[in-house]
Amino acid sequence: MDDAVEGAPPSQVAAALIDRRGVVVGWSRAAEDLVQRPAAEVLHSSVLRLLADPDVVPTGRLPDSGTTTLRSGPGKIIPVRYRVDGLRNPVLSLVLAVAADQASEAEWDAALSRALLEQSRIGFVLRDTDLAVVRSNLSRSALAGPPLPVGSRFSDTMHPADAAGVEAELRAVLQTGVPLAAHEQRVRSALPPYVEWSLSVSAVRTEDACGRPTGVAVLFTDATGHWQAERRRELRHHASADIGGTLDISRTAEEIVDTLVPDFADVAWVDLGDAVLRGDEPPKTFGGGDLHLRRAAVRSANGRWPPGLLLRPGATVPPFPNVPMVRELQEGRAIVIDRETLRQGLADPDHLRLAAPEGGHSMIAAPLFARGLVLGLVAAWRTDRPDPFEEEDAALLSEIAAHSALGVDNARRYTREHRAAVALQRRLLPQAFTSTRVMETTGAYRPASGGAEIGGDWFDAIELPSLRTALVVGDVTGHGLHATATMGRLRTAVQTLADLELTPDELLTHLDDLVCRLAGEADPAQGDVVGATCLVAVHDPVAGRCTMATAGHPPPLLALPDGRVAPVTMRPGPPLGVGGLPFEATTVDVPPDSCLALYTDGLLQYYGVDIDGSTRELADRLARLQSSGGELTAIAQALMAGSGARPLRDDAAVLVARISALEAGSVADWEFSADPRAVASARDAATGQLAEWGLEGNAFVTELIVSELVTNAVRYAGGPVGLRLIRDEALFCEVTDPSNTQPRMRRARTSDEGGRGLFLVAQLSRRWGSRYGQRGKTIWVEQELSG
Repeated sequence: MDDAVEGAPPSQVAAALIDRRGVVVGWSRAAEDLVQRPAAEVLHSSVLRLLADPDVVPTGRLPDSGTTTLRSGPGKIIPVRYRVDGLRNPVLSLVLAVAADQASEAEWDAALSRALLEQSRIGFVLRDTDLAVVRSNLSRSALAGPPLPVGSRFSDTMHPADAAGVEAELRAVLQTGVPLAAHEQRVRSALPPYVEWSLSVSAVRTEDACGRPTGVAVLFTDATGHWQAERRRELRHHASADIGGTLDISRTAEEIVDTLVPDFADVAWVDLGDAVLRGDEPPKTFGGGDLHLRRAAVRSANGRWPPGLLLRPGATVPPFPNVPMVRELQEGRAIVIDRETLRQGLADPDHLRLAAPEGGHSMIAAPLFARGLVLGLVAAWRTDRPDPFEEEDAALLSEIAAHSALGVDNARRYTREHRAAVALQRRLLPQAFTSTRVMETTGAYRPASGGAEIGGDWFDAIELPSLRTALVVGDVTGHGLHATATMGRLRTAVQTLADLELTPDELLTHLDDLVCRLAGEADPAQGDVVGATCLVAVHDPVAGRCTMATAGHPPPLLALPDGRVAPVTMRPGPPLGVGGLPFEATTVDVPPDSCLALYTDGLLQYYGVDIDGSTRELADRLARLQSSGGELTAIAQALMAGSGARPLRDDAAVLVARISALEAGSVADWEFSADPRAVASARDAATGQLAEWGLEGNAFVTELIVSELVTNAVRYAGGPVGLRLIRDEALFCEVTDPSNTQPRMRRARTSDEGGRGLFLVAQLSRRWGSRYGQRGKTIWVEQELSG
């Protein structure tokens, strides 16, 4: 209540002097304005005569403070808040009063002021028209930063450049009255400890009752943690996008320092082993001594490399003492040290002069560690930036160094492996053209520009039983001889697994296990990283569908007969070698005269750097080629030509397949219940169909095959039992049952009454086998056509 009276503007506070009898002996001008009664009317009268209801004061004397109502002019009543103060004169008392509504407003203002000044989560600073501090809560705030004493200015606590920027923003608020909302402001302290913050600043202009500016109220929150996390995220993104894009060792080293300076550090360099620069593996060493390092790349934030001080590119790095920080780097860990700790560790003033830039106060270093080998190291210093490196920075540099090490290692291995890889891969690729009654395929392969990056791209078209075809395209991780050898092993594995007639997702699962095993079996001295992407598609001409699954590979393009071309919508699986993650199959309809194009990601780079845009351009080109009705070989070569606007940075492969229709009436199928009588019905249906096709010469053998297979299905698997005959260049007989039991052929003994069925089937047919579906299995038998 007292605060409400004190908080009101002085011109609105009414004052009256009351003697000990309660008679008004003094009446201010503000009192005349408040009660609208002149002094002559009020003086020498009892103060109780001013009250609208004197009965509320039964003692005849006002309480020391409270709320009451006063008569104001003829018939008017005014609620007021008042306080009685005793004076040094014992005869007189001073009564101060304000209108009740003004008292409430002042009370709210006082509460708001206390809330802003007493809380600790949001910084609050009130500045006058000269932007000097009037009041602040930073003494009790939990926010980081130097204190702001009353009367201080920006230049007293901030770096001059930051102080000028903040002052300019707040002067604009003061002059225009336009608030500043959530403005991101970087602030560096001008006093030790020298740190840097990121603040979210909001400001409004304060005014007096007449609307004249009195200063600026500033509220801010500390966003340093978010800013640092965002800065590290951006740096991590830039590193993954900008480092390792070439197979040039020196260029990769330059990309590392370009990424670190100036966003992460003020000075940075990369040292690489002499053997690495020659393309060989570095020796495995531990401890101090001559590590045979050479400076490969340098970068300074001011654009100048200190002459005669730090090592220049191409210079040999001096031997290191056998100290813990050297051993930590050799073990693959990053280190963060200050200048004094480095001086004590090196113990050589000349070496310190070559390793520490002038003004450098905090250093961070991380090894370029790949496949168990230390290829070199990357080091960074902060000189102008006041904040030292932290453990989060060490973790970030470790990530960047790990990514960079792969780029350096790939570049190192490229030259040595290139020529051998070219010859080997050419021999391992399949023949470019295949043709069956229901599908024609052709493939094409092209290395990078000038044969610069021979790698592990491959394609394959594998004929399966019952006129089915497996289409495969893959890309082994890396380039060179090891990638080519791995490609050959994977292609052989795919052909073997395809003969087992696994579904594409199951085939990729087995292939993933193989890649994981190959990675585990890799020679530690070679330390080869084994991995690949792969796409497998199986075409079934009878169903008119194609089932496919991908392991981190781009989806194929499907060109329909009506001219539409689009990538097949698939759920991508992980690349081969990740292990433990599933693959998912996708089935699409492929009508006759459709065209499928399977390709590696290197082909997309021929059309542009944007994957989505390159895919659209590739699809448009396939649509034009498909509509022109050209030969399949010409289509594949035209797709491989790319846009021609840029050099080819990666080798590429493409496999194009054109779908044809089965001859009308060449498929017949039936379904029977699990009843022994169904065997005779199946024989009759088969012989009748063969007679209709004019294949009576196959009737006897087909009757035996159908009888044996249907009998086994009825006896051991249950129903329903499906029977299908397919006539093409060979005769295919398929029996489907709901069991997943693997059929096994055995040689029956003389005394056995059964067990010879599958043996007879194998003897009477060209080949036989089984495949599994989502429900049960299918046993197929292939015969040569009679005559």
